[in-house]
Amino acid sequence: MLYFTGLGAGMRSGTMRRFHEHAVTATTYPRATLAATILGSSLAFIDGSVVNVALPALARDLGATPTSLPWAINAYLLPLGALILLGGSLGDHFGRRRLFLIGLVAFTVASILCAAATTFPWLLAGRGLQGLGAALLMPNSLALLGSEFEGEARGRAIGTWAAVGALAGAVGPIVGGWLIDAIGWRIIFFINVPIALAAGYLAWTYVAERSESRHEGSLDTLGAGLITISLGLLTWSLTETSGTQNSSILIGAAAGTGTLLFVAFLTLESRLKQRAMMPLAVFAGRSFIGLNLLTFFLYGSMGGLVVVLPYFLIRMEHWTAIRAGAALLPLPVLIGLGSRYMGRVAARYGGRGPLTLGSILVGIGLMLYARVGSGAVDYWTDLLPGTLLVALGMGACVAPLTTSVINAVDQEHVGIASGFNNAVARIAGLIATACLGFVFARQDSIASFVAGFRIAALVGAASALAAAGCALALIARE
Repeated sequence: MLYFTGLGAGMRSGTMRRFHEHAVTATTYPRATLAATILGSSLAFIDGSVVNVALPALARDLGATPTSLPWAINAYLLPLGALILLGGSLGDHFGRRRLFLIGLVAFTVASILCAAATTFPWLLAGRGLQGLGAALLMPNSLALLGSEFEGEARGRAIGTWAAVGALAGAVGPIVGGWLIDAIGWRIIFFINVPIALAAGYLAWTYVAERSESRHEGSLDTLGAGLITISLGLLTWSLTETSGTQNSSILIGAAAGTGTLLFVAFLTLESRLKQRAMMPLAVFAGRSFIGLNLLTFFLYGSMGGLVVVLPYFLIRMEHWTAIRAGAALLPLPVLIGLGSRYMGRVAARYGGRGPLTLGSILVGIGLMLYARVGSGAVDYWTDLLPGTLLVALGMGACVAPLTTSVINAVDQEHVGIASGFNNAVARIAGLIATACLGFVFARQDSIASFVAGFRIAALVGAASALAAAGCALALIARE
């Protein structure tokens, strides 16, 4: 799905200097820098959404069972959510441009592996490597914008990044659906290669590596290992709870071990202080805590919808892949139209109001999805009203959320804040997808699957409203 969050750095909007329309930027090649970061991050956005419409084809061609199918999504989200924290720290230590390019290489190789997969485990291995590449791409893409642009120019750059990324991430299922229907699912991975080559050329040729962004000290590799294994065990236990032949004792042991490792991770980060992958000092501000809680609830509510809705339409309603991908078309259109404007609004007036209103709209939209019946689904009456409200809400939230995170931390923690906020968004999607196992397991009848779909929609609505509550209670007025 669309995860346009992250990026630290920046000044409080109330104390920002006013720049004229053609504000001077800190980079020599602003357009090339923006294009490189957009193309690179678009790879992660596209592969975070296009695979959703390929799930039925993957299940058919690679023999994936309904309960194992969520791993086609989570094999990507798990390393992305766990290692994006480390990806931001690596960029701060060794250079953001360098890590951005390494991520591009890893993602390109992984895409070729996925396209060549002949078994489901092979595909999952490629998806995991894609997640690793994206964990390097995402925080360093945003951190490059944060360090290369200044003032209102930064707000415009981030708004443009969010708008184009939204179009790439959500138009991906439409184009991907058409390609799946016409050629097959493998092509959706091959198309990543030319995009990665273009991003790599621009970054190598035009983006400077700024030495002042680097930090001294050792890397928190133990912390990265603890959080990765912890999330892996927790994700597996959530997925398997849907009703497989694995024993409840084994599932409970995995969940308990994962929880203990997560506590060990927090303890380690507390002891390492500023040397930690996730310095707890970043959470000194109430607004930063509120923004990340909002991110978790908002993107958790969306994570389930964009996975289960296309599958339902293709598998149960027998829609074509392109038609199912187009069902969510209002999302990229409205997010794309609103992000550039809302980014400037949030930079000047703060993000509390837009984030509250947007989250409420998303919650109401998800409630409307619970009206879907077990008969033939009519797009105009059953799906479009909810989709429009969700799209309007996300359009109001995407850029203000990114801008607010920027304003909540100082320049020193650019990569760390970027990595953490992106990790929260990915982990929210990871948990939401893992919990969808109970829906995918209900394929004995359309009525049973629809009942599960309705429950998922209502849980998502409650999560979005919780995000609105976090905005009101914790995010400071600016």
